[in-house]
Amino acid sequence: MTGPEPLTGEPLALDLLNTLPYAAGGEPYDHLADAGRLRAWLALEADRLPRAAGEHTADAADAAALRALRSCAARALAAARRGERPDAADLDALNEAQRAAPAVRFAEWDGGTVTAEPRRSGPLGTRLAAALAEEVVLLLADPAVRDVRECEADDCTMLFLPAHPRRRWCSAARCGNRARVARYYARHKEDRPG
Repeated sequence: MTGPEPLTGEPLALDLLNTLPYAAGGEPYDHLADAGRLRAWLALEADRLPRAAGEHTADAADAAALRALRSCAARALAAARRGERPDAADLDALNEAQRAAPAVRFAEWDGGTVTAEPRRSGPLGTRLAAALAEEVVLLLADPAVRDVRECEADDCTMLFLPAHPRRRWCSAARCGNRARVARYYARHKEDRPG
């Protein structure tokens, strides 16, 4: 993957929002800007997304579908985090995305037990948008939505759901270390004769 690594490992809805364009070294970067970047993000999230054969064939239309969903999700989540009513059009878009490719649990025999894996039909972008819209709706309906935070680093816009109330950064390795190094240099700069 070229460009900065996206933040992953948060609830899937937040991982989607963390693909939003942000400044990395002064340049805006969008992890869903094109089919190649979408495929790279899908590879990072492969174990968390429903099995969708053909993910390696994601195209520009699939990336556009997910960018449109992400925009609605970002606005809805921002409102919900403030305790405000999300715009009806954004909620409708999330609902419509799910309706476009509803999940059906297919019963199959795996040789020893019956499995019930959810599957969606339709084009890849539609299936992915439906699965991600479902994750966004689940987060919006969760009281924990009010606990979602934005990283406190000056140049970071990543969102996270803190497991500990004192968590301040999206990632200790990413922004936490940079903040500690900056504080260290600021303290030692003051100590140096001038």
